[in-house]
Amino acid sequence: MRLVMLPAIKGVDCQSFAGLRPSVSRNFVCVRPTIKAPGRRMFIVRASETRDEPMKKLGLTDEECEAAVVAGNVPEAPPVPPKAAAPAGTPVVPSLPLNRRPRRNRKSPALRAAFQETNITPANFVYPLFIHEGEEDTPIGAMPGCYRLGWRHGLVEEVSKARDVGVNSIVLFPKVPDALKSATGDEAYNENGLVPRAIRLLKDKYPDLVIYTDVALDPYSSDGHDGIVREDGVIMNDETVHQLCKQAVSQARAGADVVSPSDMMDGRVGALRTALDAEGFQHVSIMSYTAKYASSFYGPFREALESNPRFGDKKTYQMNPANYREALVEAREDESEGADILLVKPGLPYLDIIRLLRDSSPLTNCCISGFRRILNDKGWWGSQND
Repeated sequence: MRLVMLPAIKGVDCQSFAGLRPSVSRNFVCVRPTIKAPGRRMFIVRASETRDEPMKKLGLTDEECEAAVVAGNVPEAPPVPPKAAAPAGTPVVPSLPLNRRPRRNRKSPALRAAFQETNITPANFVYPLFIHEGEEDTPIGAMPGCYRLGWRHGLVEEVSKARDVGVNSIVLFPKVPDALKSATGDEAYNENGLVPRAIRLLKDKYPDLVIYTDVALDPYSSDGHDGIVREDGVIMNDETVHQLCKQAVSQARAGADVVSPSDMMDGRVGALRTALDAEGFQHVSIMSYTAKYASSFYGPFREALESNPRFGDKKTYQMNPANYREALVEAREDESEGADILLVKPGLPYLDIIRLLRDSSPLTNCCISGFRRILNDKGWWGSQND
């Protein structure tokens, strides 16, 4: 409850309620003076106990208010709150001679919000969506609550839900029928394949939706690798990049906004940029998986796409987690070749790499991690998912 002390002035006194009316709503209570001062009569106006009700005015003109102040009848404001007491036993010490105290900008929620450098909202998220040729959404065992979405129905419905909470960027990952897979992954650039069809469908319904695509051969490869595998197990770099260029162009032609090479082949960003530009897709961005580390965290993704490698591992092209500075080498190559966005994957275990690239590159940094639960926790999403 606020107490406002006001002096009595000509034409204003307690007997006439200073222009106020007695009220049972407890907006104001006018009482006789309780504080005595020479030549001054005081009364108390109690502000509304209901915070959303404005304080009623006294009905005085500006001239009357100014005259009261000039006459020495200065209104009394509420007293300064007393300084909070320290617990018993707290040592008494002189203040440290600090010119700067960064905690000053963190002392209240309002100040923290005022000085916040980074705002995380649903608009910052890129939503990974797994799609398949079926009519129904099928659960993914390794990711409880997540589904392979039927591209004609479930995908459209899920995108609609995402847009309702402010998520307007998605990235598509396809589960391709085994019968369409091959050693060279030719299905990756089929103009009427699963991903191009899904892109065209979504762009028809949501023209402003930002669609990212995955550029890699592993969902289309009978070997489960991101590139063409030679008979001795070697992943062929330049031949793979040739296929990736055709894949990226087919995705851009369908309406993709951003193509995302995740294969970690050398030189693929420059080759993709050249191929896209040659076909008139200068406006299509490239989000490069600049630092994609060999990781067991990819297991659930591979199960979702049924793209586990049949033999060997991916360490000859995905990065060694023990190497920190190698990320700089990859970033500089991708920048020089025309990448628009640099991505680190996995995200949460490599926050140091994200920071490294953030400090060393002017390009936008990105990471891939689950975020559906974040939206749930903030009340931004209606159903439980991760």
